[in-house]
Amino acid sequence: MKTYKVNLIDSNLMEINGIANHHLWEKAVALKDFSSPWQSETIENIEFRALHDGKNLFVSYKVDDSSLHIDRTDDTKKSVDNSDRVELFLRSDKRLDPYYCLEIDPLARVQDFMARPNREFDYLWDWPKQDIAIKSHITSTSFSVEIAISIDSLERFNLLRNDGHIEAGIFRAKYNQHENGRFKPTWITWVDPQTETPNFHTASAFGILKLEDFKLSKKV
Repeated sequence: MKTYKVNLIDSNLMEINGIANHHLWEKAVALKDFSSPWQSETIENIEFRALHDGKNLFVSYKVDDSSLHIDRTDDTKKSVDNSDRVELFLRSDKRLDPYYCLEIDPLARVQDFMARPNREFDYLWDWPKQDIAIKSHITSTSFSVEIAISIDSLERFNLLRNDGHIEAGIFRAKYNQHENGRFKPTWITWVDPQTETPNFHTASAFGILKLEDFKLSKKV
């Protein structure tokens, strides 16, 4: 499985603002290894970074995009589902029973849900508000998203192993307008799931986030 190292930072120093410009992000590994295995068009740059301080997991996405598609019908999860977005899936085990999905658009609206095998989605489920913070920022050529998730919630949902690894899918949906006027998504992923058609809801789409010095940080 692909593995990304989540570096450790001192606690209580990171602040998210949606721009992802805090100096501590320089300590994170810049992950740019994204592709769309099912489509041939050029993929604009995507940069993922993650850090932890023993209390929270911090994640940032920076996405080049000068033609954002955002469904502004309302603030429901359905509008997020019809918009450009970044996605983070976290699973309890390779059986995907259950796994948790965070899909976030450029306005920091979130479609969060719990899922089980065979696309059994519980859209009434929400990540506890006290355990997550999300901010975003839009420019004329890009957007960025920052997420802070409490380590406590990751443990409660059995997503964080004793050795400090989390099994995660890192994705992006980019909507492009076709000749018929309709917008259709291009599905972009860190891990190629080796499926014939786009599918993030499969065990083969996940990699590993490995938290540096996790055991030591838990004792402090």
